[in-house]
Amino acid sequence: MTVTSTPPGIPSPARLENWLRTALPAEPGGPGEAGGPSDIRLADVQLIAGGRSNLTYRLTISVPANTVPANAPGGAGPANAPGGAGPANAPGGAGAGAIGAPFYLMDYVPGVVLRSRQDTAALTEPQNADLSERLADMLAAIHGVDIEATGLRTLGRGAGYLTRQLGRWQRQWELSKTREVPGYDQLVARLTATLPPEGETTLVHGDFRLDNVLVTLSPRPRISAVVDWEMATLGDPLADLGLTLVYWTDPGEEGWLDPDSGPAGPGLRTDGTTSPGFLTRAEFAAGYARRTGRDISRIGYYVAFGYFKLAVVLEGIHARYLQHQTVGEGFEQEGLVVPTLVARAHAVLDADD
Repeated sequence: MTVTSTPPGIPSPARLENWLRTALPAEPGGPGEAGGPSDIRLADVQLIAGGRSNLTYRLTISVPANTVPANAPGGAGPANAPGGAGPANAPGGAGAGAIGAPFYLMDYVPGVVLRSRQDTAALTEPQNADLSERLADMLAAIHGVDIEATGLRTLGRGAGYLTRQLGRWQRQWELSKTREVPGYDQLVARLTATLPPEGETTLVHGDFRLDNVLVTLSPRPRISAVVDWEMATLGDPLADLGLTLVYWTDPGEEGWLDPDSGPAGPGLRTDGTTSPGFLTRAEFAAGYARRTGRDISRIGYYVAFGYFKLAVVLEGIHARYLQHQTVGEGFEQEGLVVPTLVARAHAVLDADD
């Protein structure tokens, strides 16, 4: 093993290397061959920034006459970033003795993560316009998945999704809140009182946005993978669209999600869609409606719900940060954003009244 440091969240690279030797598929005369020694070496482990719920790593694995990158996402559940080359979805097991937490190994997917205006400013206006359309195509495609044919019927309960979501995130707030946030209780009351009628049930991603896709740029932008599926379930597709619009920042709104006290951490950037060429928030929503035929006349409610959900998620991350249970940088910024999210949810509901 050539890893010389111990990355955050990986207490023993040597233990992880031993697990890789048993988990990677056997090949005649190659690594993992039954009855023979494995030549796999864990050459490097890098923590990938940006995710907040689960840690994600890029592994560099050396094998005879070959070196392949791979990702072993740490944390309790699916990971937030691209996987690595090699075997797909090799589970870490319930005990997860390799790193001390459940994890899995993913295939490597080429592509870049575009998060900030600095990232997308390097693209041409036609590229940004094309990428906007590809994102709308992808969200519509996710919501068009045949859940019966794909065996996803048991992924979630579907009916009653918004009611369950309201209850779930309220309970999460009570478990993780660190202070009283002005307007929170009133927001819950407004969301409860104006709950839309039961709608269509589809596959929902749960956190679809620009920086949760991997993009290849040449010869034209193409989405090579959608990542961060940890909140995927069956439910109301407009809730997915609403949260996407929360993150979709229009020109002139740069920095709205950045805390006043300093630069936003890697998980808070939302200004990638402000570069010239991107559709506006309204244009993206209209394009989604054209693709799916869905009525988005009440999309304001779903956007407000998205602000509410994000506020609860970030308050939970803030609570973990205060308890010294986070690994990486930028976590000190998350809690500062929560009051802004609650206020924006009220503003959206006010505009819909």
